Amino acid sequence: MPTRLTRRNFLVTGATLMAAGLVHGPCPANATPALAAKPARLPRTNLLVYRDRRGNAQAVESRSHWAKRRAEILRGMQSIMGPLPGREKRVPLESKLAEETDCGTYLRRLVTYASEPGSRTPAYLLIPKPLLARRGGKARAILCLHPTDFKVGHGVVVGLGKTSYPAYASELAERGYVALAPAYPQLANYQPDIRALGYASGTMKAIWDNLRGLDLLESLPFVKHGGFGAIGHSLGGHNSVFTAVFDERIKVIVSSCGLDFFTDYYGGNPDVWKPERGWCQLRYMPRLLDYAGRLDEIPFDFAELIGALAPRMCFLSAPLKDSNFKWESVDRIAIAARPIYELLGKPDNLVVEHPACEHDFPEAMRTKAYDLLAHHLA
Repeated sequence: MPTRLTRRNFLVTGATLMAAGLVHGPCPANATPALAAKPARLPRTNLLVYRDRRGNAQAVESRSHWAKRRAEILRGMQSIMGPLPGREKRVPLESKLAEETDCGTYLRRLVTYASEPGSRTPAYLLIPKPLLARRGGKARAILCLHPTDFKVGHGVVVGLGKTSYPAYASELAERGYVALAPAYPQLANYQPDIRALGYASGTMKAIWDNLRGLDLLESLPFVKHGGFGAIGHSLGGHNSVFTAVFDERIKVIVSSCGLDFFTDYYGGNPDVWKPERGWCQLRYMPRLLDYAGRLDEIPFDFAELIGALAPRMCFLSAPLKDSNFKWESVDRIAIAARPIYELLGKPDNLVVEHPACEHDFPEAMRTKAYDLLAHHLA
């Protein structure tokens, strides 16, 4: 049975920091001066440590201290993913309708939008019919990020293709939400040239496409402003986390079977840390290959990312029989991240569940996720 997640206090002492290699004792008189080395990575599982202006490690005791640690986490992400694009890529969306399907209570539109110069992103846009009627009102919108599928890609979350993946975009549209399901790069028929577009990773291209998807949702007259949700299973699970770290317009994050510590991925099997394997594929983060054999040195990890989502609502579903991402690792991630939720006054906004299934997003977990979306986006 899963262990119970409890509140945990982290006391950062000089001895703790010295043991982590973040501060050093006096240099022996006969020691040879060493060349300046790159500062050691801050602890992956102790988020209550930050660097001051001199680069010295200090205890996080306030929101402003945490903001400094959070900024370092984002720098670590971008050192692997490549930099988050800026205004130069925020061109007019120029959305185009490719097809429209009547799905009973909602319309399903296949659209494309200009995510950046030279690249258009396909997405399914699901719109409850009452919103299109005169004075139909407005609804909240959810970014629905799909799992890995090489045939229909983002179509799986709207019920297309013969897969066992749940159609959570369709289910949310049935509940009255506007749902946007963008395609993930290099899957199915969405094959942007990641390198030619200037990206170091497919992960960052996906993040940017998703942020532009939020821009598209904000432009729609029937979408209520003030916060979005993001939900995803497997690939979509970590895609939702990555995207939300960079965009605080996302107020509720749901990740099913989407993460564990890099050191725990597939039980630490070194065979998955090779070119075009696991996380090291171009559509993910090929720079991670540089850390094969020293995974604890990767400059960011999922405890830090979940902490970086605080104080927003974050729901993690980690099945007990998932052979990809381990539930025990997810528990350790939550234990490490929870002190940040406590620091920011929202200790209950990090929720972890362990359904008794394999790599799946079962109905009970989806229902709980939808209830959290309804409550926190009300």
